[in-house]
Amino acid sequence: MSQLRIGAQLYTLRDFCKTIDGVAASLKKVADIGYREVQVSGFGPVDPKAVAKALADNGLACVSTHLSWDRFRNDLDAVIEEHKLWKCTHPAIGGLPGDYRSADGVKRFVDELRPIAAKLAAAGMDFSYHNHNHELVKYNGRTWLASLYELAGPDVLKAEIDVYWITAGGGDPADWIRRLGPRQPVVHFKDMAITPEREQRFAEVGEGNLNWRAIIDACRSVGVRHALVEQDKCYDRDPFESLAISYRNLKAMGLE
Repeated sequence: MSQLRIGAQLYTLRDFCKTIDGVAASLKKVADIGYREVQVSGFGPVDPKAVAKALADNGLACVSTHLSWDRFRNDLDAVIEEHKLWKCTHPAIGGLPGDYRSADGVKRFVDELRPIAAKLAAAGMDFSYHNHNHELVKYNGRTWLASLYELAGPDVLKAEIDVYWITAGGGDPADWIRRLGPRQPVVHFKDMAITPEREQRFAEVGEGNLNWRAIIDACRSVGVRHALVEQDKCYDRDPFESLAISYRNLKAMGLE
């Protein structure tokens, strides 16, 4: 059973991270909550060296990132240098443009990814794909996401399952995590609450309806190392408080 560590996906704080001063202030608040790991995502045009300093100043490890697919395709050398600065070995994308959403599109993505993954591997890094719910659309009887992981083996592509979006797509997150096995360095933890008006809403981990015991057990059974808390919308609540609630609830569930 692996040690599953709690981290913060900083996309949750994107509105506070447009400048390096905002990034530094946000990282301090995240560290004060108790987080020791983060995923860099949603930052404004900030100096990567200044980000590295802010991470170090607050005792935070950057365990993963989200960058655009365009940067991997057209700016890979700079991407690799940034990740070396941040001592991060798990770069990822948060999604793909809409023209990849087809049976032909998934094949095209895997073909484009292979040389990129090879260059990342030579630099000591891997590459992960983060899902939303549209990847559970079926083409020729198979979901896009299942086809993706069949076409690209674990040596080319790692998985970054988002448990909220798998649920929103009609899937079982614990089942997906177990199926994908040890190719998952990172899983996104976010909860789903339902309003009396039958609206699905993002919720702090432990405050919604997802089966966290099953999800956590699945993560541990396949060796997931990083449980990254993300909340796309916090509605009327301060996003820092949302991250704090999720952190406290996960600690109560036995995570570190």
